[in-house]
Amino acid sequence: MLGTMRPATMAEALRALGRLGCRRLACRSSGPATHGIRCFSATALRPQNERKWSTPLAKQLFEAISTTGSVPLASYMRLCLTGDVGGYYSGAIGHGRDQFGAKGDFITSPEISQIFGELVGVWFIAEWISQGRPKQGVQLIEVGPGRGTLMDDMLRTIQRFPAMANAVDSVFMVEASRELRETQKRLLCGPDALSAESKVGCHSTGKHLGKPIVWTETIKSIPIESDKVPFIVAHEFFDALPIHTFQSAPAPPPRAKSGTPSGAEKRATAADAAHPSAMEWREMMVSPMPPAAIDASPNALSSDKDEPPTEFQLTLSSGTTRHSRYLPDSSPRYRKLKQTSGAVVEICPDASLYAVDFATRIGGSLKHTKASPSGAALILDYGTSDTVPINSLRGIRHHRLVNPFSSPGLVDLSADVDFTAIAEAATLASDGIEVHGPVPQADFLELMGIRQRAEMLTKSVDKGTAENIDKAWKRLVDRGPNGMGKVYKALAILPENDGRRRPVGFGGDVRG
Repeated sequence: MLGTMRPATMAEALRALGRLGCRRLACRSSGPATHGIRCFSATALRPQNERKWSTPLAKQLFEAISTTGSVPLASYMRLCLTGDVGGYYSGAIGHGRDQFGAKGDFITSPEISQIFGELVGVWFIAEWISQGRPKQGVQLIEVGPGRGTLMDDMLRTIQRFPAMANAVDSVFMVEASRELRETQKRLLCGPDALSAESKVGCHSTGKHLGKPIVWTETIKSIPIESDKVPFIVAHEFFDALPIHTFQSAPAPPPRAKSGTPSGAEKRATAADAAHPSAMEWREMMVSPMPPAAIDASPNALSSDKDEPPTEFQLTLSSGTTRHSRYLPDSSPRYRKLKQTSGAVVEICPDASLYAVDFATRIGGSLKHTKASPSGAALILDYGTSDTVPINSLRGIRHHRLVNPFSSPGLVDLSADVDFTAIAEAATLASDGIEVHGPVPQADFLELMGIRQRAEMLTKSVDKGTAENIDKAWKRLVDRGPNGMGKVYKALAILPENDGRRRPVGFGGDVRG
């Protein structure tokens, strides 16, 4: 049976939050939420001896492709986002540049309203209660923490629940960007906080709980320990992981052998002609735009600095690649599409690797045994829940959709998250976990009490602030065609309990 919660539990949690007050204007920005499907234009470059590259990374990509040939889309995305030479997140793309917020390229839910991070904090508090209120060993782990706003709101919320706050051993921030790590440290620890290095990463002391906050470039640096209770959050992280794109196409016929064919060979050839050709997966590769196409480019004569020329393009490989021979066969969801000519699938191997890591930390595995599964992971992102993503690569700059193959390193790249693939990878990795969702963000936040929390915040503020608070929370739960409440979804990974308990926000309530 599904566990039921004492009626006052969530109400008590929200009342406790009421004492926090409004830390800032809840509506942090009125900039648009950016998401959508990209169209790729056919823009070109100047001849090689006249080429002027939009960024140093564009030149590096061209030189690499000229040497090795076209590269998989995933390789292009990885270099653009986290490459050492001007990567969007890791390459110091501009002194003082901020990717987030109204003055940046996009805005995220924690930046829109403090209520978002508070309710995520309440969700983990509810899980801590439902899992028996462990007195120690709790780890808070965030992957891709942006400016640290979400974790700041979570810690400020958890601080109001001393028993859980005391149970927290450490906070881990998995961040590849040196600049963002410094931004997070100033927010979470204070501008003058001291730090030290260890084999795991950079350590400092948080201002909310007084517990260690550790920054690491990869989650692999965080030891997997059977006695820990990992509470993991991934908000708009999976959408930035590199994807491979494949398209099914007829396989070339086998080459004819030299010499006069035998009777058996003639019969086999006739049989092949009477049946459709076998199908194979081809990979979408990235190559430079041909110089001859530059005069036909719609952006070639544009003076709009936000419409730079497209320097690269997607092309279909002429045959199979090492990725196309393996990845599309990794799941029956992809395999059943292979015989449909022209079928397209997007696959994110890194997403599966992270799902495996989360599941292992929570439920254990053959390599990392865990006698009693514990912890939880909450994934909030935009993507598909019942279909394989296709044609979802997008570029974002200055809150506008732009061609993802322009200005490498200056344009944020993302793609729809395949929630079913994440769930599949997690459940295969550990017998000690179960997956709930995905559910629309609107459903999750409304069940968590976003309306009630907003009402508390508006009681003691002026009219203008109250209007901003109201506008912000409604934006987060907007169920319109492109509304954040519909496009964004939540998925949870929990310890296996044979479906006896559903978590808060996913149709269940707190037990304990």
